[in-house]
Amino acid sequence: MTAGLAHSQKVCFADFKHPCYKMAYFHELSSRVSFQEARLACESEGGVLLSLENEAEQKLIESMLQNLTKPGTGISDGDFWIGLWRNGNVQTSGACPDLYQWSDGSSSQYRNWYTDEPSCGSEKCVVMYHQPTANPGLGGPYLYQWNDDRCNMKHNYICKYEPEINPTAPVEKPYLTNQPGDTQQNVVVTEAGIIPNLIYVVIPTIPLLLLILVAFGTCCFQMLHKSKGRTKTSPNQSTLWISKSSRKESGMEV
Repeated sequence: MTAGLAHSQKVCFADFKHPCYKMAYFHELSSRVSFQEARLACESEGGVLLSLENEAEQKLIESMLQNLTKPGTGISDGDFWIGLWRNGNVQTSGACPDLYQWSDGSSSQYRNWYTDEPSCGSEKCVVMYHQPTANPGLGGPYLYQWNDDRCNMKHNYICKYEPEINPTAPVEKPYLTNQPGDTQQNVVVTEAGIIPNLIYVVIPTIPLLLLILVAFGTCCFQMLHKSKGRTKTSPNQSTLWISKSSRKESGMEV
């Protein structure tokens, strides 16, 4: 783990249909990374620096950040790089806000700029504000809105990954948060594993197996009991028949 990394957890949805995410937060300012370093870090793990498709996904990330920074975690101020940037090497006409694009190639036009942003100029890379202890500005608290910054500045970052279809090993505890378009859905950290899945299948069948065993045992006991009853009755009937025959023979002799 990188020095100074206070929290880095990959989180996936239980339905394996939505993207996975990782919030990389560094306690030490000296351990935070530039935009390009964040981008390479995500790509080295098979992901991309976060792109946001719509407001629902924005709200989802906000919810995850709220869980990340809940009291007792020791995590506080620190903006997060997302994958939006403006390539200064490309000569394109148009207003500055229209020149920003997603580093993963997404065509999403969703934006969540803070008031009076982007300021453009030499600030070409975008962060998601996360400064819960800062005094509110003209646009309100510096929380979750976007701001353009110099690309060599040092920040935390958020990665985005394709859904994981075949999880193999458990990682860490899950968050409880919301999925895009849903309410109060479980978000679980990958990955579930084969043995836990078998346990979930076997455990619900135990009461049925016990019921079958009890029924089978009761049936066997009743059959055994009837068998013993027939065995005891036969000798008595035989003795009674012999006894009657003996009396008749005695009368004939007389």
